[in-house]
Amino acid sequence: MKRISSHTIGMDQGTLELFSDFQDGGEMWTGSGTRKVSRAVEFSEAFTAQPMVQVSLTMWDMGSDSNARADIRAENVTETGFDLVFRTWSDTRIARVSASWLAIGDVADPEQWDLY
Repeated sequence: MKRISSHTIGMDQGTLELFSDFQDGGEMWTGSGTRKVSRAVEFSEAFTAQPMVQVSLTMWDMGSDSNARADIRAENVTETGFDLVFRTWSDTRIARVSASWLAIGDVADPEQWDLY
């Protein structure tokens, strides 16, 4: 469990299309085996420590001729952003994917002064 000691908690969120491979015959739609798409996400402002990040699928368009296989996660989380990563494998054909994310963590207190 992550405990947030600050009384100042920040939340940031967003949605993005990770890929749309059916339009141009991209690898997620035409390929096989292990495939991965990664998109860098920047927070609207920096957290003071690494935040907790939750990701979820918001749109998943896939072929009906194989099993549905997917792994989605936040990787390389820092105070300023993270990588949103989607993976599939075997013969799964994914036409397009969109995902949403939510980050929660400590932020700077605007009332507190930084003394140098």
